[in-house]
Order: sequence, then C-alpha cells, then structure tokens
Amino acid sequence: MKKFEGTFVVSVTPMTMDEELDIESFKDNLDYYIENGVHGIAINGSTGEFATQSLDELKRVMDAAVEIVDGRVPLISGTAACSTRRVIELTMYAEDAGVDGALIVPPFYSKIDETELYEHFRAIDEAVNIPIMVYNNPWTSKIDIPPEGLARLAELDNVRYVKESSGDITRIPRILDLTDGKMAVFCGSDNLALESFFMGATGFICVAANIFPKHMSKLYEYANFERDYDKAKALYSRVLPLCNFLEGSGKFTQAAKYGLEYLGRKAGPPRKPFLPLSEEHKRQAEKIFERIQSVQP
Repeated sequence: MKKFEGTFVVSVTPMTMDEELDIESFKDNLDYYIENGVHGIAINGSTGEFATQSLDELKRVMDAAVEIVDGRVPLISGTAACSTRRVIELTMYAEDAGVDGALIVPPFYSKIDETELYEHFRAIDEAVNIPIMVYNNPWTSKIDIPPEGLARLAELDNVRYVKESSGDITRIPRILDLTDGKMAVFCGSDNLALESFFMGATGFICVAANIFPKHMSKLYEYANFERDYDKAKALYSRVLPLCNFLEGSGKFTQAAKYGLEYLGRKAGPPRKPFLPLSEEHKRQAEKIFERIQSVQP
C-alpha cells in the first residue's frame, strides 16, 4: 500500500458547455497539477461533482485518471454513496482500475446511527484491499464522527486515514492519540491548513490546488518537510484570502473551475444545479488570483 501524505489536489471534473464530461481536459489538468508539485490527487470528490454523475461517469473518470497519472503520485477516488452496496461497487471498481485508495464520506441524507455507520464501513473494508480515507464532513453528510468513532473505524484493516472537515483542529491530536498513530489525519478545510499541520495533520485535501498547485504544495513542504515556519506563515498569508473565499462563499467547485479558466486552462461550467460564479464573485476572485500570481512560492 502507498503511503499518503502532503498536498492532494481535489480535482474538478471538466465539463463541456452542454455539461458532458471533458475527459481530455481532465487529463491535461492532472498533468498540470503533477508538473506543479502536488503530492497526490483526489478525484470524484465534492469539488469533482461526484453527486451529479452516473456510476458510468464516475468509473470513466477513474479510468482516465489512472491512465494519465500512471503511478507518478498517489491517486485516490471518492466512492461515496447513500447505499453501502453502491459504495462497495465503486470501491471495488477503483481497486481493480488501479486507484490507490478510496475517499468515503458517510451516507448523506440517511442520518444513520453509530452502529449503522460502523457496519457500513466494515462491509466496505471487507470487500477491498486498498486504503480507505474516512471523510468526516458533518456539514454535508449531517453525520459527525467524533474521535472515539474514528478510533473504532481505525480497527478495521484498511481504514488508515481521515479527512477531517469538522472545523475543530483540536480533534487532530485526539484522533492520533486514540488510534495510537494508526490513523493519519488529512486537513479537509483549506483555511485551516497551516493550523492543522501544526496540530499533527500529515496531509491536506486541497481545493485551492486546482488553481495554484505549486503554492499549496510548497505550503505543506515548508511546514512539514523543511520545518521553515517563517516561509510557511508568509506563504499562508498570501493564499489565505483564496482559502477563505473558497470556504466562505460555499462556491468551491465553481470558483476552482473559474480559476482554471482564468489561468487559460479548461474546466467548463459546473453541472446543474450548480451555476457559474456571479459577476460579483468573479471580480472578488480575480483580485485574489492576481495577488497570488504576483508571488512565487
């Protein structure tokens, strides 16, 4: 099993103007991320609009990503769904396709209890043999997995990571302590990245890396590899307005796609019900992009 650490861009899924998958632009963007230093790639996540795609489309995205990444960096795919059976189908497909790991948010909408949640992940764990990253995002799934619940999941053979998006960075050392280091923590909030690194996070699932992969990767390297905290803080202060914009506006998919288009790359429109950024949001975003572009990490 590959070890996951560092900045993983959570990639957008480019679309044509009629909202069909644009696989060639998707491949081009993955190359762009890797060439600019990302330590890993996450596909079929929230930013990748997984919830609006069919099973066939999600599988096509996996196949394309495996082909273009070609083992250069670790590749994980979201395989979440409301149905345990569907998650198992997608996760088994990911493993067979050559994806390195699965990112799985709890079944959304269902409001399952702790026992049901454990049995959901246990069934998935028994069906595959690739690392599983639990995605704790109570804001979208409406299920909050406390450190004690994550410690129980960490007893499963393949559950090795958590993308922690509760907004409470004090949970990070608690998770590490309760799991005796068996579960590594990834930051899941762009605007809590540096704070999370200081608290013990060894990874970062990052939306902003769609637009500025080099900046967001260097942020992790300064903080965790080089331990140059002055450089880390200086760079964080530059990218934080973008991180705040992504988190605060709630338009992270639309903003990431607009950012790629702003830089001359192809991302296309979001798929409905998402709508493109408003003109006001575009103006706000462009000012932020310009300030970040003026700084070399």
